[in-house]
Amino acid sequence: MTDPSGRGGTDNQRNGTTHMADIATHGSALGTPEQLRDPDYTPPLANAIPLGIQHVLAMFASNVTPAIIVAGAAGFGFGSNSADFPSMIYMIQMSMLFAGIATLFQSIGLGPVGARLPIVQGTSFAFLPIMIPAVAGQGVAGMAGLMTGVFIGGIFHFFLGTFIGRLRFALPPLVTGLIVLMIGLSLIRVGIQYAAGGVPKMGTEGFGTLAMWTPALVVVVVTLAVKFFTRGLVSVSAVLIGLVAGYVVALLMGQVSFGNVGNAAVFAPPLPFRWGLEFNVAIIVGMIFMAVISAIETVGDVSGICKGGAGREATDREIAGATYADGLGTAVAGIFGGLPNTSFSQNVGLISMTGVMSRHVVTIGGIFLILCGLIPKVGAVVSTVPINVLGGGVIVMFGMVAAAGVNMLSEVVWNRRNMVIFAVSLSVGLGLQLEPSALQHLPGWLQILLTSGLLPAAGLSIALNLLLPEDLD
Repeated sequence: MTDPSGRGGTDNQRNGTTHMADIATHGSALGTPEQLRDPDYTPPLANAIPLGIQHVLAMFASNVTPAIIVAGAAGFGFGSNSADFPSMIYMIQMSMLFAGIATLFQSIGLGPVGARLPIVQGTSFAFLPIMIPAVAGQGVAGMAGLMTGVFIGGIFHFFLGTFIGRLRFALPPLVTGLIVLMIGLSLIRVGIQYAAGGVPKMGTEGFGTLAMWTPALVVVVVTLAVKFFTRGLVSVSAVLIGLVAGYVVALLMGQVSFGNVGNAAVFAPPLPFRWGLEFNVAIIVGMIFMAVISAIETVGDVSGICKGGAGREATDREIAGATYADGLGTAVAGIFGGLPNTSFSQNVGLISMTGVMSRHVVTIGGIFLILCGLIPKVGAVVSTVPINVLGGGVIVMFGMVAAAGVNMLSEVVWNRRNMVIFAVSLSVGLGLQLEPSALQHLPGWLQILLTSGLLPAAGLSIALNLLLPEDLD
C-alpha cells in the first residue's frame, strides 16, 4: 500500500513489470494476454472472486480510517460509553457502502459516468485537512455542515469532468507535489497524537505512556517488515496486517472493548441527511478547492491503470468518465453521511502486479464492500480498534502521503524560479498551520480555510507558477 490518499502506486507498478512481461509471452490460467488486457473480459469466477476480494483487502484500512479520524476530531466515537458512538459506527458503515457504490459507478458506468475501467474508489485522505478543523470539538452537531459541504463539493467535482483536461496546465509537478506534501505534513501530528492515546487522554497522565505506545510501535514495525520482506498481495496489504498485529497486542493488554458489537444491528439501510443540512461557507469552499486537486490526481490514476494494465494511453472519455464518477460518488455519499471518494492508487499498482485489467473483477470487490456497508456489525467490529493502534497505522499512512509529494517534486527542475515558488508557498502554508493565532482577527470561516495551511500553499503556488516568467534564473 503505497499512498493511502489514493495516490502514487508506482512501486507496485514497477514490481509488476516482470509479471506482466511473463503473461504477455506465455498467457495464464486466467486467460490469454489479449483477454487480460481487455477491461470487458471476465475471468473464470473461481479466479475473479478472490481477485475482487484482494482489491478490497488492499484498500480496506485506508478506506475506513478517515471516518474514524473525523469522528475523533469531532469528539465522538472513542470510548464505549459515548452516547454518540453509534454515529461513528454509521460513518464507518457509509465508508464501506459508498466506496463500493462509487466503485460500481466506475466499473459498470452510468451514461457518461464512469471510466468503465478497473478503478477502485475509496474515502480520500486528501480532504482531511479541511474536514478536521471544520468539525473539531463539535460532536455530531458538526456533521450537518460537513456533509452539506461534501455533497456540494461532489456536485462541483462532477462538473469538472466537462473540462478536466484544460486544467492540467495550471498544475505541474511543482504545484501538485507541494499540495500532496502539505496534505501529509498537515496530518502527521494527528498520527502522533493518536499513537500516544488521542484526544480522550490528552492532558492526563495516561497520554504518551508505554502502554499507549507499545501497540502503535508494533503496527509500525510489522507494517515495515511485511512491506519490505514479503511480496505480492501480502506486501500490498502491509498496513492492514500491521493493524491486525497491533490490535492483537492491544487486546492482550486489555485495551479493546467489544461492548458495542453486540448492540449493533445485523442490517441497516443508509439514512439520507441523517444529521440535517447546514451551509458553512468555509467547508464548502474547502471542499470545492480539494475537488479540483482530487480530479487532477484521478487523471494520473486512470493513466496509470491504462499504461500498467493495458499498455496504452487513457482516452479523453475515460478520464472524463472517471471524474464524473468521482464527483457523483462523493455527492451521493454526502447525502447519506459518507465522506469524499476518490480513486485508490494502491489498487492501480495491484492491477499491474496481477496483470488482470478486467473491470468485472473490481465490480465483484465493489459488491463485497456494499454488503459490508449494509451490516453495522462490521462497522462495530472495526470501531473496536483502539485509537493508539490506529495511530501506528496513521503514522505510516500520512508519512507516505508526504513522501508521495516529495516523489512528485523530484520531477521538478530546481531553478531559482521554482525554488522561490516552493519556498514562499511552503513558508506561508506551513507557518499558518503552526501558528494559527496569527489569523485570530479574521472571521471564523476564513480562519478554518487558511490555518489548514493547505489552501494558502496551494493558492500561492498556482498563482506564482502562472504569473512568474519562465526565464527567471
